[in-house]
Amino acid sequence: MDNSGLHIPESGSLDLLSLGALNHRVDPGIIPFNKATEWHVYPSGGEYNVAANLSDCFHLRTGMVSAMVDYPIGDLIAAQVRTMGLKAFYKHFAHNGVTGPNMATVYSDQGHGVRAPVVFYNRANEAAALLKPGDFDWKAILGEGVRWLHSGGIFAALSETTGEVIIEGMQAARKAGVVTSFDLNYRAKLWNLWGGHERAQSVVRRIVENVDVLVGNEEDLQLGLGIAGPKVEAKSKLDPSVFFGMIDQVTSLYPRIKVVATTLREVHSTNHHSWGAVAWINGQTYQSPTCELDVYDRVGGGDGFAAGLFYGLLTGEDPQVAVNLGWAHGALLTTFPGDTTMATLDQVRAFAKGGSARIQR
Repeated sequence: MDNSGLHIPESGSLDLLSLGALNHRVDPGIIPFNKATEWHVYPSGGEYNVAANLSDCFHLRTGMVSAMVDYPIGDLIAAQVRTMGLKAFYKHFAHNGVTGPNMATVYSDQGHGVRAPVVFYNRANEAAALLKPGDFDWKAILGEGVRWLHSGGIFAALSETTGEVIIEGMQAARKAGVVTSFDLNYRAKLWNLWGGHERAQSVVRRIVENVDVLVGNEEDLQLGLGIAGPKVEAKSKLDPSVFFGMIDQVTSLYPRIKVVATTLREVHSTNHHSWGAVAWINGQTYQSPTCELDVYDRVGGGDGFAAGLFYGLLTGEDPQVAVNLGWAHGALLTTFPGDTTMATLDQVRAFAKGGSARIQR
């Protein structure tokens, strides 16, 4: 029984299709970059992470619409996309051997204890930022049978054309009866390069007019959509009252939206977080349990939550179960290196029911 109000298509060749930028994250572990002499490479991207998690852990059929540069870094990323089981729909770009276009690099160390992680980018001449309306044949892509289309605010912020690509894709999805979701993921650094805060809101608002499921915390709602913060004050980072206090404004401005969800995180130190999740689903509010995380790598936890939540909604789980699955998967994801999942569905279901870290024999 579908209690979400989403009217998700019952079948399709792809359960979820993500639209966004592929990149590669380099991680020197706990060594800061100014002292690091080696690092690990993890193919990544907020939208990709969701589709990869749904394929690898939750065994759904997923795909990725993105830019791909035909050079060795692109080959590395494309190989990981295949390994994670995604069907790729690429606009290909040739690399000129010197300046690009490039697959973006995200630099992110892990920090440790009282030392926070440090994140910075090299998105110079990024191929995904060159994507524009008309680059993808949405009728053909969606005609294969897609149940859900997902995108996010980082891709929207890359250039003056990427937000228009999202709007084009989502409008085509609406015509095809496909559910749409958007992770607000507001990044001021990216928007400030070409549009600033006001431009960001004008683009994001036009996107969200086409959205059924919205992921984002109170700050995302305020900065990305211009929703005023409510009068209530949160007692802690894990108190959902501020988030729930903003939902009426969101749904009155965007009546199409049936789901709004976010994670709740209290950072005690780099490696110790308290973790929860909340959602408003079709008029009802839901809250996960809270757990204490011993964090190995925090990057991708929010995408892990989104994947578990979407899985629950796509498979017709009770909304509370869907929220708990997202919360559990996001928690587990922080125990692995890299941005995408290494969890099994059994592990996620066990933790969502209140499982523990006792050894599994």
